[in-house]
Amino acid sequence: MTAKALVVYGDGINCDAETEWALSIAGFTPQRIHTTDLLKTPKKLSECQLLVLPGGFSFGDEIASGKVLSIELKQKINTALHEFIEKKGLVIGICNGFQILVQLGILPVSKNGAPKVVSLARNSGGKFINRWVSLSVVNEHRSPFFAGLKDIDLPIRHGEGRLTLGVNPGKEVSDLVSKHTVLRYRDDINGSFEKAAALTNEQGNVLGLMPHPEAFVRASQHPSWTDSKEQTDKPHGLVILQNARKALG
Repeated sequence: MTAKALVVYGDGINCDAETEWALSIAGFTPQRIHTTDLLKTPKKLSECQLLVLPGGFSFGDEIASGKVLSIELKQKINTALHEFIEKKGLVIGICNGFQILVQLGILPVSKNGAPKVVSLARNSGGKFINRWVSLSVVNEHRSPFFAGLKDIDLPIRHGEGRLTLGVNPGKEVSDLVSKHTVLRYRDDINGSFEKAAALTNEQGNVLGLMPHPEAFVRASQHPSWTDSKEQTDKPHGLVILQNARKALG
């Protein structure tokens, strides 16, 4: 079965070509679609099996990271997007794409009209972070993206990646977020709640993550690639995308 992936680009998104290439290696038939075209023709969603919101700086991160594009999506394709999710289409938001999904209120709960319970705020150190990090996969049964993975390395490139729950969120919200966290930094990188680096929804078909899987799909992309046979054999970003492809049958 052919698995078509739509990769959104334009308006400041800048990881689309890299993501398109990574998806093709993972077995998808990727197609880039400009934000304007997606907003005008939401039925395009029904023609794909995976929607990807790549990293970058959509609309220059005005107001807040991902905010402007999330407003556009909510106003113009909200119904189509939720129908796509309800029909088990896969959605992955990477870095700025994760920020967009959070602004839409789609994570950790993807039900249309669900309240927004998390935010991605400025890193605790107040600076943009561009480095490789070690991460641990948790609650892996909740997301097909991380099947067979336990400890992974991926790069991060963000200034606003600190997952927060707001003021006095209560145990119900904190338990909900913990349950839907599927990836954690092994070290406290940015002050994120419980070191969370990725969230999924209840169905496991929507994933938002701050690290960039598309940036580790060949061994030589890792800074220590000559020292580790495991990383040479299984680039972790490629495995994540291949898992998505396998989940579609």
